[in-house]
Formats: sequence, structure tokens, C-alpha cells
Amino acid sequence: MAFAEVGDVRLFFTDEGTGGPPLLFIHGYSCDSHDWMWQLPYFAARHRVIAVDLRGHGRSSIPAKGFGARDFAGDLAGLVDGLGCGPVVAVGHSLGGVVASALAIEYPSLVQAVVSVDPGYLTPDEFRPLLEGTLAELEDPVTAVQALLGSAGYTPTSPVHLKPWHMRRIAGVPPHVLRETGFALFGGPEALVFYAASAEYLRGRSCPVLAIYASTDRAALEAPLLTDSRSQTIAWDGSGHWLHQERPDEFNGVVEGWIASLA
Repeated sequence: MAFAEVGDVRLFFTDEGTGGPPLLFIHGYSCDSHDWMWQLPYFAARHRVIAVDLRGHGRSSIPAKGFGARDFAGDLAGLVDGLGCGPVVAVGHSLGGVVASALAIEYPSLVQAVVSVDPGYLTPDEFRPLLEGTLAELEDPVTAVQALLGSAGYTPTSPVHLKPWHMRRIAGVPPHVLRETGFALFGGPEALVFYAASAEYLRGRSCPVLAIYASTDRAALEAPLLTDSRSQTIAWDGSGHWLHQERPDEFNGVVEGWIASLA
């Protein structure tokens, strides 16, 4: 375990295993690198594996600003450069899928492939009023984010321990981090959550992409945007938002098999 000074932040990360390609695991909004505990031992047996807490999350430092997807991607570019581990396979969940894609677009020499897990981008534009309404409630950001993620992230088959763990963790994130990240995602100049803002941007990924969704409809939105013939979309209908935690063995096998196919 280690910390890295990258620009104005101190990032907590773990760096385990050997072998290529190296994998960089990127968690979602209000989460931290513990999200990948179902993956790290598996992949560290075969690859160099880096798991990082984004700025303002987990054990990383808590700056006053810089919570847009490109800000997070810039931090990770500095980390990858400092570790000399690129190009990586960037594996991102939810917000992490947005950040992994931004890393691939803004710093293409550092990313050889992206695995995007029920990513936060390409949300249909008709959901914008609902999400902007949630944004307006961020005077109490903990309650608002718990309501947002708690209402749609789980199914009757989701492991019962996941939701209480996730909700408790949201309560521990500094309120301004929840607020500023929410503004950047849903209402700022990037607003890369929504289809209109993200579709053209995602076409800038020149590397192969594996996108795993909990909905066939959302997977179908991404398929036309993939530019590399090795890219693939998968839908696990009926799963909750945390696919890699609900179906870890299946997830690990699918990702490892896809990475092997790139060689």
C-alpha cells in the first residue's frame, strides 16, 4: 500500500501482482477502492494490479475542487506516469467508467483498453430532469446521494449486505465532495452522464472497450460508439448496478477472457 503525490492531491493506491497487461481499477461515485476486493486477488495472480481511491474518496486527500471526470482522469494519468505502469487496461465502474473513458480519450498513450462496468455515461436525456432535481437537493448531499443510488442500484437478488455497506460509505464522504462531483456529473459543463453530452465524446476512444451493463437497452446505446473491432458489449439483465460484486466469478472470467483475446 502506498500514497502518491500527484499535482494538488495525495492519492492512496495499492499495487500488487506482476504480469501484463497491468490493470488500473477505478471505483464509482461515493465509493473507494474497496469496491474491487472481489477482483484484486484474482487478477493479481495474473497481472500487475493497481487500485486507487479517487480524490476526495477513501484514503486519498480531500481538495476543495477538481471533481469532474477530466480532473479525476488527470490525477490517474499522473499516477500511471509516476508508477511507469502504462499503458494499462482501465477498469471502471459507474463514475469510474466515465473516468476510464476520459483517461483513454485524453491520455491515449496510457490506456491500451477500457473495461466499463455499468458506466455512468449515456444515461437517456429524458432522465435529466430527475437527476437535476436530485442535484437541487444537494443541500443535504448524503441523503440525496443515498436516495439516488439506493433507489435503482439493487434488485431482489442482490446480496443483502451490499446496500447497507454502500449507504454507510456514502455517509462518510465529505459533503462538498458529493456536491461538487454531483454538479460536475449532472449539471456542469461536462455533464457526461447524459447521452447528448457523452455520445460524441466516447467516439474518441481509439482503444478496444468491453462494456458490461445491467440493461440490454443501455448496452445497445454504447455499441454504435465503439471504434475498435475488438470491442464488445454485454448485458446482464436483472442484475443490480454493482455487477462485479453481485456476480464476481462470472465477471472475473469474462474480463480475463476478453483481455486474453486482445493479445
